[in-house]
Amino acid sequence: MKQDELLRTLDLEEQEQIAALRAWWQRWGNLILTVVTVVLLAIAGYNAWQWYGRSQAAEASALYDALQKAAAEKNMKAVRDSAGAILEQYPRTAFAPMAALVAGKAHFDAGDLKSARAQLQWVIDNAKEADLKSIARLRLANVLVDDNAPDDALKLLDAPAAGEFVAQFGSLRGDILVLKGQGAEARAAYKAALEKVDEKSSGLKDRLQSKLDALGDG
Repeated sequence: MKQDELLRTLDLEEQEQIAALRAWWQRWGNLILTVVTVVLLAIAGYNAWQWYGRSQAAEASALYDALQKAAAEKNMKAVRDSAGAILEQYPRTAFAPMAALVAGKAHFDAGDLKSARAQLQWVIDNAKEADLKSIARLRLANVLVDDNAPDDALKLLDAPAAGEFVAQFGSLRGDILVLKGQGAEARAAYKAALEKVDEKSSGLKDRLQSKLDALGDG
């Protein structure tokens, strides 16, 4: 085959390929562009959300540091301001329930039982972590006892506890029952708690045994 004929053949093949490509693009081009656009928007949205989450966490972290400092200094106005800002502006961050726990303790130490109750109830209602909910229930039960509401404290302790807190729930239940003069029920609570104590928690085990010994055989 002569060179000019070969070139004409190659040119025809190229034109056919281009025509086929055009036909294919006319059929699928819009769909491909749509899919690519959706994917790019999804990636951009994910990256924006990640940036927003990091920004929120950083801002909440700064407020949490300020809250801890205020609590240590017993500056209750700063405690209220910092905790309030975190719970209102960054309630979905991990710092929110921790801030409410810190604020709850600060209010309790300051004798403001109403505010302490509100902060701890926020943790119970909003925290995602079972451990944080259990800590809040234990602290709130103690606040309720100080607020002359032992029956409400006992009801609070009826809720399921995270594994490591089961024995602590039982111990506090026994303490409240002792305050109510229900020795037999307190003894049962202490015994049940003693059975749930982790072997590593030797201090709690010793305290429970001491409480049982103090109650006697009944």
